[in-house]
Amino acid sequence: MKLQIALDRLSYEECLKILEETSDSIDWIEIGTGVIKEYGMSIVRDIRENFPETTIVADMKTCDAGKYEAAQAYEAGADITTVMAFASDQTISDMLHVALAYEGRVMVDLLGVSNKNRIRQIRELGVDLVSLHFGKDMQKNGSITGDIFELVNEIQGLQVAVAGGINLESLPRILPYNPHTLIVGGGITKQANRRHAATQIKEAIQEYERSHSNCR
Repeated sequence: MKLQIALDRLSYEECLKILEETSDSIDWIEIGTGVIKEYGMSIVRDIRENFPETTIVADMKTCDAGKYEAAQAYEAGADITTVMAFASDQTISDMLHVALAYEGRVMVDLLGVSNKNRIRQIRELGVDLVSLHFGKDMQKNGSITGDIFELVNEIQGLQVAVAGGINLESLPRILPYNPHTLIVGGGITKQANRRHAATQIKEAIQEYERSHSNCR
């Protein structure tokens, strides 16, 4: 499982400081939508320059103009960019086409999706990476549970990332579903010792994988 840190509602300086503190434990860096809205593609370029070997996710949450926004992200140094599942098939297809040209990937954000048929349609377009997203506003009324994985059950060929208030305490509820990527924001970025928090979460993932490797 990959550990993806989500950088959002943070200043430019905080983003770089957090990455310096946690880079030993992080597999993927997500530059959040709010950060991109404030700093634009310049922060993507700067993070790429500072972390040239780490996978960068530009969380663009594209809804339209997919060809243009995908090219923006890849040219700035992102490896992956995101599009909302409710975007048109044409928008998603355009982004997949651009991704191919840049040797990048597209992650479809399933926030708000409750119908498996839409996920099947997305898969048929050629999407192989999705994000199960328990949104920030949704977290005010509860916490993420394994039920969210029912949306992608029985849909073959998808790598699944999961996001939504994940921290060290909630990990045991999520790990048994074996997502490809765990997206953690405040569970790391809001902690007093962020290096330690990232290390603890990474070690918990690795320990789970070791203890279950003989069961697969």
